[in-house]
Amino acid sequence: MTSSFSNLSLAEPLARAVAEMGYETMTPIQAQAIPVVLSGQDVMGAAQTGTGKTAAFSLPLLQRMLKHENSSTSPARHPVRALVLLPTRELADQVAQQIKLYAKYTNLRSTVVFGGIDMKPQTLELKKGVEVLVATPGRLLDHIEAKNAVLNQVEYVVLDEADRMLDIGFLPDLQRILSYLPKQRTTLLFSATFSPEIKRLAGSYLQSPVTIEVARPNETASTVEQHFYSVPEDDKRRALKQIVRQRGITQAFVFVNSKLGCARLARSLERDGLKTTALHGDKSQDERLKSLAAFKAGEVDLLVATDVAARGLDIKDVPAVFNFDIPFNAEDYVHRIGRTGRAGASGLAVSFASGGNDVRLVADIEKLIKKKIELEPVEFEDDRPRGRINDGRRRWREEGEAGDARDVLDALDRPRERSADSRPTRSVRPHRAPAAPRDPFFEKPYEAPEREAAPAWEATAKATPARGVSSNIKTKRKVPALFKAS
Repeated sequence: MTSSFSNLSLAEPLARAVAEMGYETMTPIQAQAIPVVLSGQDVMGAAQTGTGKTAAFSLPLLQRMLKHENSSTSPARHPVRALVLLPTRELADQVAQQIKLYAKYTNLRSTVVFGGIDMKPQTLELKKGVEVLVATPGRLLDHIEAKNAVLNQVEYVVLDEADRMLDIGFLPDLQRILSYLPKQRTTLLFSATFSPEIKRLAGSYLQSPVTIEVARPNETASTVEQHFYSVPEDDKRRALKQIVRQRGITQAFVFVNSKLGCARLARSLERDGLKTTALHGDKSQDERLKSLAAFKAGEVDLLVATDVAARGLDIKDVPAVFNFDIPFNAEDYVHRIGRTGRAGASGLAVSFASGGNDVRLVADIEKLIKKKIELEPVEFEDDRPRGRINDGRRRWREEGEAGDARDVLDALDRPRERSADSRPTRSVRPHRAPAAPRDPFFEKPYEAPEREAAPAWEATAKATPARGVSSNIKTKRKVPALFKAS
């Protein structure tokens, strides 16, 4: 089996593009998948993340579509012939950029459609005609319903990161999209795992697929150094900063489980002096792309992200990944740490566990990757500012220098002393305001009066003016008249 791109017999435009990108030796998934796809067979491929799956399906598809290449400006001469479906916007944009690089010396057109941005520019690109369409399922259905995308001439379908698409509920969308496609087509399914759901999906839409597995399912890269630390929740940020400083880490992914936690952690790390950006689902697509571009360009140190960035993002030379939160799904751990140690490089994966729930999640990861995990303690350096914070006694014992803290605690406990000249010595006892004098009236017990006074209504009733008139009838009062009666 050939392992060099120069021996693949690719067409000259593709071979030139591959050479410019510096591709020389194929990865295992590329070496096994490319010849099968060139032969026109369906493929069900599994490989751990970061092994070059994009080139494994893109290059042979472009090679087979060169027979349709033409320089016509008519959209009718450029129908969609290859459809690539991916779970996230960032991954779709990344794959589309790679395909453009591979096809730069050909007349094959490609574009990408995904949600979060205006449909009008995407519609204009689709109306011009494209041979390769990269898309996320939701936005593709929008274009299909708007009659912007016609898929009746599709010859090749790629379902990349299929397990992730099923995890986030795209199965009904996938079924609708596949119903618009011709029955006679080549289908390629790539997944990090071969779960029962993936096998059912393959059985429904693939015809006698060739199964390619280049690594044991859910296996982590051997070049990634993995550590699990037992850290209280309030000390995770301090532990992260200490490890970054001690190891001299220049860039790293920091994964959390929630969008709100992602935004809060990014702001906290930014206040601590680390150049940080956040990537999560509540950000607009423009903000997400800008954050990703800034991280790729080295303008920020830490990319705090949810699992939206855990799959497929290919950013070279990222030295470390931090799991600030242990992932709820054990398989997401494999994908998260796959952001480092790519293409044979070394990497560091650090996970922080706190509380009983995290211990259970770590046990799930241990069962999945089939490796014994030991929770290590973190020895913090004395780098916090000294002073009183909330509980002074506990903070002084933990943070202050041993001698100073002991002196202060002793001073807190002993009474104020006077020196020989009767002047009070310095003491750290806090000042207390003098108590207000107590009113003796409020300390007396209650004493009932000997004879209660008659109520006012009784006194009024006794003062009836005239004999023979009921006491309930009030006499008329004399008031001054304005006018004199005639």
